[in-house]
Amino acid sequence: MVGAGLGGVAAAVGLHRSGHEVMLCERGAELREAGTGVVVMPNGVRALAALGLADYVRGQATPAVSGGLRDWRGRALLVTDAVQAQREVGATVVVDRAELHRAELHRAIRAPLPAGLVRTGTPIERLEPDPTGVTVISDGHSLTRADAVIVADGIGSGLRGQLFPGHPGLRRIGRMDLRGLLPDPPGLDVTGLLASIMIDRRSGAMFGLFPVGEKGLYWFTDSPLRAAPPGPEEARRQMLSLMADWHPAVPAVIEATPPAGIYVDPIACLAVPLPSFAVGRVALLGDAAHAMTPDLGQGASQAFEDAAAVTQHLTDAEPADAIQRLLHYDAERRPRANRLMLASSRQSRLTSQTGAAAWLRDALLRAIPPRLATRRLAAIWHA
Repeated sequence: MVGAGLGGVAAAVGLHRSGHEVMLCERGAELREAGTGVVVMPNGVRALAALGLADYVRGQATPAVSGGLRDWRGRALLVTDAVQAQREVGATVVVDRAELHRAELHRAIRAPLPAGLVRTGTPIERLEPDPTGVTVISDGHSLTRADAVIVADGIGSGLRGQLFPGHPGLRRIGRMDLRGLLPDPPGLDVTGLLASIMIDRRSGAMFGLFPVGEKGLYWFTDSPLRAAPPGPEEARRQMLSLMADWHPAVPAVIEATPPAGIYVDPIACLAVPLPSFAVGRVALLGDAAHAMTPDLGQGASQAFEDAAAVTQHLTDAEPADAIQRLLHYDAERRPRANRLMLASSRQSRLTSQTGAAAWLRDALLRAIPPRLATRRLAAIWHA
């Protein structure tokens, strides 16, 4: 197993529990997760449950609230009934950096994995497959010989480029993600905005807000990026200027967030879907396989679905079965994950429109019945 992010750790635990000998290799000097929040959708919770890892996540479930899309002033554009959607598929869970800390989810998921199976400070330079196995190369030397290798080394995966040398890799979409966690909002009334995405037809910017625990707030912005991404403080100043006339809670939340709880990144995704998630005895998982924009909130949940699927397909597998079993994994996961990757890109284009196209978009969104919007939300959550 290469890469010890959330999806890689979940898969390592699943394979270990199914009786396989596992080595989890992580480039970093320690196992950790950084960032503000991660949203685990009901389909992700179900995948963790299949791995026996859902107890912690379910214990932090966010109460169901109605959400959808709003304009920059907070007026409803598209209303979804999250309560009704979650009756069908479960509860949305937000795991955050402060009250819960994203690392808490990581620690909870990896807890069943014996420490002796983890190799930190071990970058994997390349894989050398042959008909009977895969030689794993680290620091110029053979680290181990494996019957199968699962690559979960993230959005910037170097091994993905080796497996698919003709693939164009990542592309930046010209937008910036600024996100933060406010653990104890100082008297801010955001009740009507929770679990909503606000969009601005004038600038193409977006703001999302989710409840965390009893008091905390996890927020993110998505805005045009025309140069190199600024640092967190400069990005915050830019957003405060851009969103000064938004609903009063928006600049208040951004301004009240401690600097240590703010992160900024350029948004990127795979330029085109991969032709396969499996090459011989090697399979890809999570962002290494299907890096997508964050617009549907499915990144972590899709990684957990990958982990559950690869565990299921490799359970009871003998070394000679690995190639065929990984082809079954590919056949199960690639159509759904690539479909959601493309849907996320479409959603990004929809919400970032400006001018006349955005005026028309807003009018059409207001015309969609809440029941239809709720069905669409539930359909995304169904695995």
